[in-house]
Amino acid sequence: MVGAVRDARAARLDGVEAERLFTDKASGKDADRPKLDEMLAFVREGDTVLVHSMDRLARNLDDLRRIVRTLTAKGVRVEFVKEGLTFIGEDSPMATLLLSVMGAFAEFERALILERRREGIAAAKQRGAYTGRKPALTPGQARDLVARAAAGEQKSDLAREFGVSRETVYSYLRATETAAAAG
Repeated sequence: MVGAVRDARAARLDGVEAERLFTDKASGKDADRPKLDEMLAFVREGDTVLVHSMDRLARNLDDLRRIVRTLTAKGVRVEFVKEGLTFIGEDSPMATLLLSVMGAFAEFERALILERRREGIAAAKQRGAYTGRKPALTPGQARDLVARAAAGEQKSDLAREFGVSRETVYSYLRATETAAAAG
């Protein structure tokens, strides 16, 4: 049996022994997850993929259906513990409907969470209680980073030296370009 859950806590709750456990740190909202890809490459005909809950596998109906179809096409059994549903590839119209309905609820729940989060942030900003994330660099560091990047230093070297990701370096460079274009 192959265990496929988003977090180890869920595996303990299920109380099932698995030959291999794939634990993603990334959210189920994204189908591009290293452990999901690893699990899809690992499973073979006759395996069972045990998933704590549908929303741990995917929060997008299209992704959920695609992943389940991919697995069952390989002859892999997919069991969703929380929902009590099993898919084997020769599923009844009722099983297909349940997958679609339950998957749609997971997608809807995700959309509601994001909407509530946006509303909460907007309300906090109006009250002055939300200022966003603290900048990664001080204004002096940011000026130094931009000047050194303009002088041709490698972005990856700068990222390492300043203790930030390359994307953060590019973010500071974009912000400088935007400010220069506006001013």
